[in-house]
Amino acid sequence: MSYQAGQAKGQAQEKGNQMMDKAGNAAQSAKESMQEAGQQMKATAQGVAESVKNATGMNK
Repeated sequence: MSYQAGQAKGQAQEKGNQMMDKAGNAAQSAKESMQEAGQQMKATAQGVAESVKNATGMNK
């Protein structure tokens, strides 16, 4: 009986570890997506600023 209990405990721990790994992977993926979105927003803002400078003649 204790063998089965130990086996069940080990399986539960492994399942928990797998779930934590998946959660960590999801968090890392979300972080990377947010960083990419931030870089795209920065590039867009810089492009807009350049356009405004060009349109107002401030880019000389």
